[in-house]
Amino acid sequence: MSTSSTQSRGINRRINSLQNGHLSREGSYSRKRVISPNDAYLYALRVAYLAYLLQPRARRIQHVSAPPAPVQRSSTSTSINDLMKDFSLLQNSKSTRFPHGFMAELDKRLKGVLMGGEKRQEYNDAAVKRTFAAFFNAFSEPNFKKRMEKDRRVEDLVLIFFSNATKELSKGKQVGDDAWKLMVDRHLALFVRLVSLVLKDHDWVRDRPELTSRLATLESKLLAHDQDLSAAPTRNGGAGGTTIEVEIPLSYDVKDMPLVQVVARIFGLRNTQVQSDVNKYKAVWTEKAALQDLKNYQMYLNLNSPKTLRSDDFDLDEAYEQWKKVEVQDLSQMMLAIMQSYPELAKSTTGGSRPQFHSQTSSIDKSEADALRRVSDNSEASSYVVEQPVDMSSLSRSQSPTQLTDDDKTFTYIPAETRGCYRFIVSQALSYDLSGQNLQSSESTNGSPAVKLLSKQSTELLNEICLRWRIPYVSRIVLFLDVIREKFIDQEITLDTLDAAFNYVKEPPQENRRNSNSLTSLFSDRTKWIMADTVLNQQILSALHEALLRDLYDSLQHCYEQKPPSFGPIMLVLEEHIQNDQGFSKTPDDLISFRNDLYRGLQEKSHEMYRGFLQKEVPNDQNSWEFFHVIELGKAVVSLAQKIQKRYRKNPEIMGVNPLTALVETILPLYAEDARDLVKRILELAQEKNEEVPVEDGFQLYGELVEIRRIHSECLPNVAFAFHIEGILADFVWRWIHMTESSITDWVDQAIKQDNFRVRTENNEIPNEDQRHSVSVIDIFSSFNQTIDRIVQLNWDDDLQYAKFMTSLAKVVGSGIARYCEVTEQKFSKEMDRLTPEQEAARNQSTQEKWLSLAKDAWNNKEKIEPFQFFPESLVKLNNIDFAASQLDKLEHEVNVDACAAVIQKNQPPVTQRQKKVNTYVFTIKIVEAEDLKACDIGGFSDPYVVLGDEYQKRLAKTRIIYRNLNPRWDETVDITTQGPLNIIATVWDWDAMGDHDCVGRASLKLDPSHFGDFLPREYWLDLDSQGRILLRVSMEGERDDIQFYFGKAFRTLKRTERDMTRKITDKLSAYINHCLSRRALRSLLSKGITMSSVSSYFNRNKPAQTVQPPSEAEVTNALKPLFAYFDDNFVIMNQTLTSTSMIAVMTRLWKEVLATIESLLVPPLSDKPSQQRQLNRQELDIVFKWLQYLFDFFHAVDEETGEANGVPIGVLKSPKYFDITTLNFFYFESTESLMRTSERMASATAARQQSQRNRLSAPASLASPAFGGAAGLVGLPSTRRSKSIMLSRNLGTMKKAKEEKWKDAQADPNDDMILRILRMRPEAERYLKDRSRQKERLAAAAAAETIVRQSLLAGGGRMMGNLPRR
Repeated sequence: MSTSSTQSRGINRRINSLQNGHLSREGSYSRKRVISPNDAYLYALRVAYLAYLLQPRARRIQHVSAPPAPVQRSSTSTSINDLMKDFSLLQNSKSTRFPHGFMAELDKRLKGVLMGGEKRQEYNDAAVKRTFAAFFNAFSEPNFKKRMEKDRRVEDLVLIFFSNATKELSKGKQVGDDAWKLMVDRHLALFVRLVSLVLKDHDWVRDRPELTSRLATLESKLLAHDQDLSAAPTRNGGAGGTTIEVEIPLSYDVKDMPLVQVVARIFGLRNTQVQSDVNKYKAVWTEKAALQDLKNYQMYLNLNSPKTLRSDDFDLDEAYEQWKKVEVQDLSQMMLAIMQSYPELAKSTTGGSRPQFHSQTSSIDKSEADALRRVSDNSEASSYVVEQPVDMSSLSRSQSPTQLTDDDKTFTYIPAETRGCYRFIVSQALSYDLSGQNLQSSESTNGSPAVKLLSKQSTELLNEICLRWRIPYVSRIVLFLDVIREKFIDQEITLDTLDAAFNYVKEPPQENRRNSNSLTSLFSDRTKWIMADTVLNQQILSALHEALLRDLYDSLQHCYEQKPPSFGPIMLVLEEHIQNDQGFSKTPDDLISFRNDLYRGLQEKSHEMYRGFLQKEVPNDQNSWEFFHVIELGKAVVSLAQKIQKRYRKNPEIMGVNPLTALVETILPLYAEDARDLVKRILELAQEKNEEVPVEDGFQLYGELVEIRRIHSECLPNVAFAFHIEGILADFVWRWIHMTESSITDWVDQAIKQDNFRVRTENNEIPNEDQRHSVSVIDIFSSFNQTIDRIVQLNWDDDLQYAKFMTSLAKVVGSGIARYCEVTEQKFSKEMDRLTPEQEAARNQSTQEKWLSLAKDAWNNKEKIEPFQFFPESLVKLNNIDFAASQLDKLEHEVNVDACAAVIQKNQPPVTQRQKKVNTYVFTIKIVEAEDLKACDIGGFSDPYVVLGDEYQKRLAKTRIIYRNLNPRWDETVDITTQGPLNIIATVWDWDAMGDHDCVGRASLKLDPSHFGDFLPREYWLDLDSQGRILLRVSMEGERDDIQFYFGKAFRTLKRTERDMTRKITDKLSAYINHCLSRRALRSLLSKGITMSSVSSYFNRNKPAQTVQPPSEAEVTNALKPLFAYFDDNFVIMNQTLTSTSMIAVMTRLWKEVLATIESLLVPPLSDKPSQQRQLNRQELDIVFKWLQYLFDFFHAVDEETGEANGVPIGVLKSPKYFDITTLNFFYFESTESLMRTSERMASATAARQQSQRNRLSAPASLASPAFGGAAGLVGLPSTRRSKSIMLSRNLGTMKKAKEEKWKDAQADPNDDMILRILRMRPEAERYLKDRSRQKERLAAAAAAETIVRQSLLAGGGRMMGNLPRR
C-alpha cells in the first residue's frame, strides 16, 4: 500500500461527487429509497429481540440429592497457582493492582466481620470468622502491611489468605479426610467477594474494571459445582445433599425483553402487537441468522462490496484501512460472543474449531483500536463482552453467505438503508423521550446544566442498533445532529436542547469518560470521517447557522424594549458549536449581507421607537406645545440611549452590528430636527400671542439639548448636529441678564438695609480676620457668584457668546459694586462727619457766646484736640470694602477675564470694518492741590475742601477737609461719565464748625472729548475768582463694552472708596499730627521757657552771650509722647475691629500724613514765586529728622524679642516721598549758587533721558511736567505722570504691578523739585525760579506737540484720530 500522499484523493472532488449522489453508504448497499415507519420498526424490533436472545442467561439454585461419595476437590481448585495465573501474567499492569487506600478500608471491613458487624449472612458462620481471624493476624503484621501498601498486588493478598485458611481448617483433621479442602475454596471465595465489595462500595470499580472482572472470574472458579457458601448441615433443610446453578429458559415474553419494550414505546405500539410480531418472526430472527449476518458482512467487507463501507467512502485510504482493521476485530469478537452463548453454532462452522484468544495485539495501534472498538460497542449496552483479540481464522472467510442476492434480503438484521433507517429511529426515540414526563435528564458537563435528551433506555437501544448495523461512531453523531437540526428548525426543541445536543456529542457520557481523549481525537480528526458524514455535517451546520441567524435577527428586533429576550444563548451556540466547527464554511459576503439586513432592521425598530416617544410626549395641538414637551422627548431619547449603552456595555457589537450605533444614528438626527422645528414654532406662537417663554424653561431646554448634542458628537463624530442650539436660545440668557441688571440695585439696597455692620462674633469675643466684615458684602457677592454660576452651569458651547455674556455680567457686577460703595460711603461719611458733644453745645450757643468763647481760648492760648471716637460700624464698613476687593479679584480669576477678552478680540471684525464712534467717555479728574487760598478764619487760615459740580449745579464729587492750611493738597480722584462735552465748576469752601461754610473761590473747566483724542492725561492750573489757584489732573477713557474695562472700573471704584474712607479716618487724626509736628511745637522745644536771668543777660551787653543748650534725646522723645498716646488711644478700637489689611492701609495713610507734615516743616510747596516760609536752622533740622526716625520706628513696630515687624511694611514706609525728605539733608544748607547749578545739571540730565526715550519708543509718553502755572497750566498740556487708567486697575495684580512701577520710576528718575522748593526760601533765587518755570513750559509744549504728531502719523495719513465725535 502506498503512502497517504499518493493514496489520498481530493476531498473537494469526493465531496462534490458525494453531493451529486455517488459514493454514499446507501449507494454502497443499495439504491436510496424512502424509509417507511414499519420497516424502521421491524428492523429496530429484530435488533432488540436479538439482544434478548444474546443476553447472559439468568441462573437459579436447584437442589440435587447426590449419592454419597468421597469428597474430591474440584479440578479448578486443585492448584492455587493455576487460579492466580490471570493475575500473575499481568503483574506489571496497573489496572490489576489495588488502588491506594484499599488496605485501610479492607482492614475496617475485616474488623466488622470479626466483630459481627457484617450484614451479609454468609460471614456470620463461626468457621468463617475463625478463618478470617487467622488471616487478620497475618494481615496485621507491619512488614506484610507495608509490603502490601507498596506493591498492592492481588496474588499476594489471596495467597496469604489461602495459606492461613489451609492451616486453620486442617487443624484436628484425620489423615485421608479431605472434606476440609473444599471449605478452603469456599472461604477463599468469601474473601474474594469481600474484596470486591470493598472496591464497589468506594467506587473503585470504575477505575479498576479489569481487576473487578478478574476477581469475579476467580470467585466463580472457586464456587464451581455445589459450593453455595453455606454450611453442609444447613443445606436442604438439614437433610444434606448439594445444590447447583441452572440456567433459566427463555420465556419469549415481551415483558422480559427490555429493549423490545423500548421499541414499542418509541413507536407507540402496545405490547400485544409487539408480542405478535415477535412470535411471527422468531423463527427467522435467530442467533444463527445473526451469526450468518456477521459472516456475510465480513465477506462483503473483504470483497470491498458496496454493501459495506468501501475505500471510496473515505477521503484517505489510510483512514479506510484503519477502520477496516478495527471492523474485522469487532466482527470476530461479536461472532465469538454469539458462539459462546450458543456453542452448538460453532460446530456448524466448516472449520470445526472454535476461535482462539491471542494475547498479542494487532498491527495497528492498540490504544486507537480499542478506542474505535469501544466507540462501536458500549460495554454496558452491548450484548457481548470480549476483553482480548480473537483469532477468527477457524471461520472460513471463503464460505458463501446464505443469501448473495442484491435485493433487500441480504441481511436479516441489517437494513439496506442503514443510515436512513437509523436516523428515522433516532428521530422517533428523541420525539418520544422529549415528550416524556418521566425522562431522566442527561448529566451536566463542564458546568452546563442537565437537559433532557435521550433516555438511558433509548440510548441502549440505539447503541445496540449501531452495533448490529455496523454504523461508525461519527455517523451516529452526525445523524443524531441531523435529527436535532430538523427538530430545531421545526421548532420542536428549544435552543437549550440544541446546545445540550452539541455538548452531548462533543463530550462522552459519564460511563465512557476514560475514553474521552480517544473519542475527542476521533471526532476532531476529519480525515478519518466518511465523506457522507462530512457533507451532511456541513449541511447541518449551514442550516442551523441560517436558522440561528433568523432567531438572532428576531431577538434583536426586541432589543430596544423594556425586557428584551436574551440573545446570549444564540450567540453561544453560533460561536461555540457552529462557527468554531472546522466543517463550517460561510463566505464573508453572507455575513456582510446579514449585518446589513440586521442594521436596517434595527434602524427601522429605532424609528418605530422614536415615533412612539413622539406620539407620547408631544401633543397633537400646536397651541399647547411647550418646552417641557421637547425636554421630555429628549429625556426619553437619552434614557433609551443610556439604557442600551449600559445593556450592551460589555459586548457592544453583535455579529459586527452595534445596537447603540443603529439607535443613535436614527433617533438623534430625528430628534434634533424635530426639536429645532418644535422650538421655533413655540417661539413663533409665543410672539404671536405677545407672551414670553419663561427663562428657566429655556435654560432647562438648553441643558437637555446640550446633553443630547454631546451624545450625538460622541456617537456620530462625523455628523453635524441639526441646528445651532446657542443661536436659538441665546435670547433667554440675555433676558436673564437684563432681569439681573434691573434687580441688582435692589439686591444691594436690601443687603445693606438688613446689615447692622458689626463683626460676626458672639459673647464679645475678639473676632478673627474672617469675622471682621459684615453680612451685606457676603450677601452681595453670593448673589454675584450665583449669577455667574448660573451661566457657567449652562456649559454654553459658544465661546464668543459666552464671553459676551460674561462681559454683560461684569457690567452688572460693576454697577452693583458701585452702588454698594456709594451707599456704604454715604453711611460712613455721615458717621464720620457727626459733631462731637462740644461741637453740639457750641452749635446751640448764641453768636455773642461763640465770640466770647473764641476770644477766651485765644487769650489762654488753648487748643484742645480730643481723640475722635470711631464707631465699630464705621470700621466694619472699611473692612467690607477691602473684603469686596479680594472677592472681586477672586471672581475675576474664576471668570477668566483675560480669556473672555481674547475670544472677543479674536472674533472682532477688522479695524477697517469697525465703527470707530464712541458714545460714552469716562473722565478721571484728580483734585491735586491749591495755592495761596484766601484766609477765612480769625487765625489767618482756612479749612478748605473742594466740591465739583456741573453747569446744572449737580454735585459730582466732594473732597475731604484740610484743616488750617492755605496751600492744601487733596490728591483725590473722581470719575465722571459723559456722552459729550461737559462744563464742570470747582468750588473751594472753608469748613466752619459754627455757621455756614464760606466760599473761598471758584474755577471752571470744559471737558470736551475732542480735546482728549490722544487719551493722555493733562494738568490744569485754574485761577480762582477770588485769590489763588487749584490744580486739576484730567484724563479720559472711552467707555468700552469690554469685560476687562468693567472689572477694572469696579476695582477702581472699590479702591477709591477704600482710599476715601481711609482718608476720612486719617483726617480725624491729621489735626493733632499737624499740632504736634508744627513749627510752634519745634520752637517750644527749643526755647524751654523765658527766665529773669535770660532777660538781665540780654540787657547786660558787657557780658559774653550764653550759648543755648540743644534739647536732650529725652526731651525730643517726650515731645512726641502726646502724639504716640493719641495714636494708641485711637488704634485700640481700630485694632479690635479693622482687618490687618485695612489696619495697614490706615497706618500707611497716616504715615503719608506724617511725611506731608514733616515736608511742610522743611520746605514750602513747589511754585514759581518766593515763599515767606523761613528755613530751619541746624538744631531744628536735626530735631525734625529725629522725629522722622522715631515715627518711622513707631509705624514699623518691630518686636524687640522676635524681631518681627508688626506694622507697616518697610517697603511702604520707604516711599519716594520718604526718600525726597531724606535727600533734603544734603541740599538744605547749600549755597544758593550751588543749588542752582545742581538744579541745572539735574534738569539737563532729565531732558537728555527723556530725549533718548523718545528716540527708542515708537509712541512715547509725555516728556515734561508743567510744575508751575502760566501758559502751560492754562492750555492743559500733557503730563509725564502715569495715567491710572481703568485697564491698569482691572484686578489686584495689575494694581500692585502699576504701583511698583510707579515707585521704581520715581526712584530711577530723580528731579530737582526739592531743590526748587528750597530755593523758594532764598529771596535771591526769585529770578531763577521764573526762568525755570518758563523752561519747563517750553519743554512741556514741545513734548505735547511731538506726541500729537506721532499719534497722528500712527493713525495714518497725517490726520487726527477720528474715533471721537466732533462738534
